[in-house]
Amino acid sequence: MRLYLAALAIFLADQISKVAVVFGMNLIERGEIAVWPPFLTFRMAWNRGVNFGLFAGDSDVTRWILIAVALAISGWVWIWMRKPGQPPMAQISAGVLIGGALGNVVDRVLYGAVADFLNMSCCGFDNPYAFNVADIAIFAGAAGLVLFAADPKAKDGKSG
Repeated sequence: MRLYLAALAIFLADQISKVAVVFGMNLIERGEIAVWPPFLTFRMAWNRGVNFGLFAGDSDVTRWILIAVALAISGWVWIWMRKPGQPPMAQISAGVLIGGALGNVVDRVLYGAVADFLNMSCCGFDNPYAFNVADIAIFAGAAGLVLFAADPKAKDGKSG
């Protein structure tokens, strides 16, 4: 249940933030909104690739491959976390990752690319990249899985 609630919460936070900022504040037309410069700026970017635009392509093939990969990874994580013995923090981390992945999948299906709008800079460094709530969740969920997931081999005495 933790996994589902975490996934739903992240998915909704991602989609609501995108609708509010990208469409509600008309970031598509405005391009950039200074929120708390230089620390936080809303900067519109359509990401057709993965992190930092890697593997970006304008073809529908790339788009659908990235959708399939995100769904396959989400499914694998969901199956992995259904096995007994996973601690609550691992289940929550999995839900956070899955919610973020599905948020970006919805963008790719609806818009052909992921809507990125958060830009953070600091201390003389001007960050050229934008990201979104789903990206933060994917990173945090993956880190949480590394930190909290139980090693199934450890129960059998076969680890390491």
